[in-house]
Amino acid sequence: MKKLSLIALALLMSVASAMAGDIKVVAHRGYWKTAGSAQNSIRALVKADSIGCYGSEFDVWLTADNKLVVNHDNSIGGFVIETSKASDVLRQKLSNGEHVPTLDAYLAAAKKLKTRLVFELKPHKDKAHELKAVKMVLARVKKFGLEDRVDYITFSRNAFVAFCRQVPKGTPVYYLNGDLSPEDIKKLGGAGADYHIDVFRKQHPDWIKKLHDLGLKVNIWTVNKPADLQWCIDNGADFITTNEPELLQKMLKK
Repeated sequence: MKKLSLIALALLMSVASAMAGDIKVVAHRGYWKTAGSAQNSIRALVKADSIGCYGSEFDVWLTADNKLVVNHDNSIGGFVIETSKASDVLRQKLSNGEHVPTLDAYLAAAKKLKTRLVFELKPHKDKAHELKAVKMVLARVKKFGLEDRVDYITFSRNAFVAFCRQVPKGTPVYYLNGDLSPEDIKKLGGAGADYHIDVFRKQHPDWIKKLHDLGLKVNIWTVNKPADLQWCIDNGADFITTNEPELLQKMLKK
């Protein structure tokens, strides 16, 4: 009997190890918590690739004069990006000394790397401008030959629906905002939910299972503390977005 219990325990540990090995690490805004790097910098993208991250997440805006730029906040250096000229935005510097990158510069750098691109289009106040951004984004990604290496994510339901309708077949689109049920995401054509940890842990503890039962994926953000990372591992995340990619990689190896 004792021998059978040990065998059962070994099998459970083997299954748990296999599940952990399937979890993909996504560096949030690239791997920026390292020397010489900065959030959403090209250096952060290169660093995420250098440590073998499955994906590197980054944020994109469309300027008033229709240039796609990479930055998280809606403004930089006093310029609101979607209502400002690209020339004003692009002369601003990141904390590591790089200038704000254009999307083209970012994609050109990504072309030389292996890490997957987790492309977040930020919500624009002008929804027509936002829809224009969706079309332009898809065109730029296609031009750089990166269509098979991009996942699209967004907080905007407007952009989410537009991406679902316009991306090449099989391209994953995930919703970030936490207010769509698994059934709604499936109905709209999304690949899954990319929700804050508390949406799954506190508000809807049944949604991870529901998403998986519907054939959808689960990404959880932005998870940095060891206990929170372990919760995501134990509860069946497919992807974990983190500012601590090396820590997560070490935990998954265990």
